[in-house]
Amino acid sequence: MAIDPSRGKMHLGAFIHPTGNHIAAWLHPEAQIDAGQNFRHYCQLAQMAEAAKFDMMFLADAVAVRDGKQEALSRWPQYMAYFEPVTLLSGVAAVTEHIGVVSTATTSYNEPYNVARKFASLDLISGGRAGWNVVTSANLSEAFNFGREAHYEHGERYDRAEEFFDVVKGLWDSWEDDAFIRDRSTGRYYDPAKLHALNHKGEHFSVRGPLNVARSPQGHPVIFQAGASEPGKELAARTAEGVFVAGYTLEGAQAFYADLKGRMPKYGRDPDHLKVMPGLNAIAGRTEKEAREKHAYLQSLIHHAVGLEVLSNALAGFDLEGLDPDGPLPPDVYDIVPKGSTSAFRNVTRWAKEENLTIRQLYMRFAGARGQRTLVGSGSQIADNMAEWFLNRGVDGFLIQPSHVPGGLKDFIDHVVPELQERGLFRTDYEGTTLRDNLGLPKPVNRWAARESVA
Repeated sequence: MAIDPSRGKMHLGAFIHPTGNHIAAWLHPEAQIDAGQNFRHYCQLAQMAEAAKFDMMFLADAVAVRDGKQEALSRWPQYMAYFEPVTLLSGVAAVTEHIGVVSTATTSYNEPYNVARKFASLDLISGGRAGWNVVTSANLSEAFNFGREAHYEHGERYDRAEEFFDVVKGLWDSWEDDAFIRDRSTGRYYDPAKLHALNHKGEHFSVRGPLNVARSPQGHPVIFQAGASEPGKELAARTAEGVFVAGYTLEGAQAFYADLKGRMPKYGRDPDHLKVMPGLNAIAGRTEKEAREKHAYLQSLIHHAVGLEVLSNALAGFDLEGLDPDGPLPPDVYDIVPKGSTSAFRNVTRWAKEENLTIRQLYMRFAGARGQRTLVGSGSQIADNMAEWFLNRGVDGFLIQPSHVPGGLKDFIDHVVPELQERGLFRTDYEGTTLRDNLGLPKPVNRWAARESVA
């Protein structure tokens, strides 16, 4: 495919797992071992990413402690005990000025009004830098914390998510931009004509509104979504402004990119108003040899019990204990219909079939980055690959997942970012003051103001 020289600048997000993305990150002597409870750690990482001109800092979330074999879980502390992300990012926003602050919040085990209020508040606290990653829960354990005996079925999760999003977005339009007069001379604080109740009644939710938080400088938080299923892609085409996805080959990334953006016009949307940013586990060194040594060291820290547990999770909980780790997956694995992450299941079973990988080889590949693409090399080599994907319309940018933090993030900033900047592929300064400014996204028009304008 011919390279398009008009692509402009790519976008970069820093996906911060507490101690790092690698499954054994906490064992690395340079990792912040108490990261899940260390606020200053997150502030330091956000400030590092901001100095490097990253678009955003992104945090994942779950609303349950993982279930599983304690022998493995006690050796895999990632996301077992950590901050609630919107609370954390409100603090991070106070010690940064430009970088976006983006968090996951599930539509499966939340209420729309609470989510709308939290993210609208974060958007105001940060001066217009907030983003919401809209997900349906893949963690089956979450159901038991919210009055349910079983997880939602896949189709029901997405039906609920669509209505959930519509309610949240409607609540964000409760106040028009110029609703607050705050005029002491007349004694009028706001214009009653510019306050609107939603009065939503649907299959899953009944929400009157209005929201008791004003509109932010960017209208409302930037909407992100993760997932590559058919319902997920359709939801993204209708609602998302950024998509986080797993990508493995340029050809596959190009097909996903074209498919997703090709769905947008039927919803009256400009394809440029959605940024596709796959996860990238980049392990950078001054030389390829140094980078490979760093990666090999991290891989050597993977405990067998942890590897089996991670792989079992990807295979919808299939118990691998007692099986020959140097043998293939048993045939009955392929008959499973997963209720959690379908993309992880598809990728692992595809690798097993197409490459005849053993159980050990599968968990060594999957566990390190949980299925995300891994690049190991010098700054120049990694930049070459990123440029190829960007210039050939496979991506609009990347969600960088440092293997361990702060060291892995520093390596990427020191070795890769300058290479991208020298090639004119990444900014040397921020374009504006809001996350929308820096992503090149328009400010959404308040629906009530738009109707008044048409009238």
